[in-house]
Amino acid sequence: MPVTKLAHYSVRTTDIDASRHFYTKVLGFREGFRPAFKFPGIWLYHGEDEADYGVVHIVGIDPDNPEGLTDYLGEIDPGTLHGSAAVDHLAFLAKDLAQMRATLGREKIAFRERTVPDLGLHQVFFEDPSGVTIELNFPVSEAAV
Repeated sequence: MPVTKLAHYSVRTTDIDASRHFYTKVLGFREGFRPAFKFPGIWLYHGEDEADYGVVHIVGIDPDNPEGLTDYLGEIDPGTLHGSAAVDHLAFLAKDLAQMRATLGREKIAFRERTVPDLGLHQVFFEDPSGVTIELNFPVSEAAV
């Protein structure tokens, strides 16, 4: 199989600042290099390595100048940009469940948890500012603490 890992996912948004805050302050990604596209956006990275071109790409919609985005990715009605649409959720492996619970509480982000004993995972689910569901998978041993 040629696919080896999730490269990135993109989220279109009308509120880049809310997405920036969410992905940097809640999930701990850092903003990094992004090509000079003709539309606003940010690329978010895990760690210092930028070789994989980011984990999350936030694609901004400029209502005063939508042509650059439309030319590059096509037109989508901004009114339809809530929730994961055809994408159910995006999952990441994670560690330090206690810290994540504290962060979500501090940021007032509702979340739900469940354990999958057959996989040895404890899952935490919540939504980003655009309504995309995020799943974090922690070792089940962290849930017992």
